[in-house]
Amino acid sequence: MSLISTGIDMVRAIVLAAGIRADGSSFAMRRTAMVRWRSSWKNKFHQVYVNGRFAGAAIDSEQREMIVDLPNSFSTAVRIEVFAVEPREAYTDLSSELSSMLVQNGRVKIKLLRSQNLPINSQAAIYFDSGTGQIDYSKPINKFPIWIWPCWQDKAGFGMSRFGTSDFGYDYAAALGFGKGVFGQAEFGADSDAIEWISELLPMGVYKFVVKIFDENAREIAAKDTDEITVISAAEPAESLEITSFDKQTNQLVLSVI
Repeated sequence: MSLISTGIDMVRAIVLAAGIRADGSSFAMRRTAMVRWRSSWKNKFHQVYVNGRFAGAAIDSEQREMIVDLPNSFSTAVRIEVFAVEPREAYTDLSSELSSMLVQNGRVKIKLLRSQNLPINSQAAIYFDSGTGQIDYSKPINKFPIWIWPCWQDKAGFGMSRFGTSDFGYDYAAALGFGKGVFGQAEFGADSDAIEWISELLPMGVYKFVVKIFDENAREIAAKDTDEITVISAAEPAESLEITSFDKQTNQLVLSVI
């Protein structure tokens, strides 16, 4: 499964009018936009992603526009992307292929494989160097606890009841299990799910992170550091612009500040 970005151009986001005032002027519909694009693909469907999240899919191979919901964004521009996909993947969320975009938008994503070897009531804590090169272990960057195994029912197995009273294994009541997590990246079956943590907006810089796992008695049982991660702050959205000219032959648009 893969997203196809080639052969797609002239992606435009158009504000929709919610109504007309008495003087004839219109006011925009909040948090909604019409996305239009041009594509050379005739036998594929198209998907739209907003800030790296799956926003919608075309219902046929000829569709070239879609209305999508937009998040509240007061300091950064909203990123809208259109991709072509195979028809069988039209309604499959492929946002995991866009994980690198989070770094470019001033955030960092860290993924933890939730191993069955970690004990019940264990927690993860994430530390970073604030761009100084020296990890600060005085306080983790995650504001809320990251529970690995909150209770024994979450542990996976092969049965549907207590050990010895069913087929085999743990209760398996709440575990992800086969094929629903990161299947193929860990042990077969039982270790097939993961935890993702996304940071808040970070200033531009180069950072390193350290993930530590603690048991229920606050004893460190595992630790892993990341490579250096370059964070690029997102550009502020442009405001007060108007179209000065547009050359159809060169497809060149000139904007000016009002």
